Amino acid sequence: MPRTIWKGAVSFGLVHIPVALVPATTRQGIDFDWLDKRSMDRVGYKRINKTTGEDIDSENIVKGVEYEKGHYVVISDDEIKGAHPKATQTVDIVAFVDAKDISFLYIDTPYYLTPDRRGEKVYALLRETLIQTGKVGIANVVLRNKQHLAVVMPLGKALVMNTLRWADEVRGVEYLELKDEALDPDLAERELDMAKRLVEDMTEKWKPEQYKDTFQDQIMELVEKKAREGKLEAVGGPEEAVDRRSADVIDLTELLKRSLAAKPGKASKEDDHEEEEKAPAKPKTASKAKTSKSSSAASRTRKAPAAGSKSSKKAS
Repeated sequence: MPRTIWKGAVSFGLVHIPVALVPATTRQGIDFDWLDKRSMDRVGYKRINKTTGEDIDSENIVKGVEYEKGHYVVISDDEIKGAHPKATQTVDIVAFVDAKDISFLYIDTPYYLTPDRRGEKVYALLRETLIQTGKVGIANVVLRNKQHLAVVMPLGKALVMNTLRWADEVRGVEYLELKDEALDPDLAERELDMAKRLVEDMTEKWKPEQYKDTFQDQIMELVEKKAREGKLEAVGGPEEAVDRRSADVIDLTELLKRSLAAKPGKASKEDDHEEEEKAPAKPKTASKAKTSKSSSAASRTRKAPAAGSKSSKKAS
């Protein structure tokens, strides 16, 4: 079932087409986390005063726009909120243009438009009209409190909405400052013929699946290889303990046995010995920390400091 992120209507003239907005793309890539090589703790971002180096509480942070070099105008959250466009839940088509007139430079993010609330017939009407006229619809739409220019266009049996970049976000060719030799070259007919033959020889049907992100594939192959060789680092920190325990303990029978054995106020020597050997994997005893005696909890903490501290945090 596709994930709907927005529901509203496509509107042109007096026609309203109930639609749902579905992302047409997904982001891929490798997420590299920063780690402290000495302790394998995660390294995060901190709010600091760049002049003093001191930490800043969120209540002491305001938003400012640099008006001149070194001079800022402070804008309040209420002023920012008041400047946001009003959400209308409408893809409001304001004009139709030839599809070929829109440069690829303006295309930003694609979404599928799907018919909603028995709007199939009028949805198909707009799609077929655009196909037969060779036109696309230019529209205004507000998504997540941000105003967008967009284009509504047919794609096979579906309608697609691409958000567009604003004109002042797209640089013209003059930005490149191309020389005359590139703008108005003196090309020999023989050279053009050879180039055309080369293009024809290399022409093939567009198959996007045959092109791969080689960087991502190589990194993941390296990750898999190192993991098979046992080159895994246990990452420290309160949050990572929960993830590590859930990954290490995969035997359901062992989980059930440990759960039944863990009684409030009772900690057998056998359990303590088992916890010492398997300190990172203590998912079922953490919930008993509230009722355990303080001396027993301290003992377990000394035996397995990393797991103990994380279990206490989870229990609290």
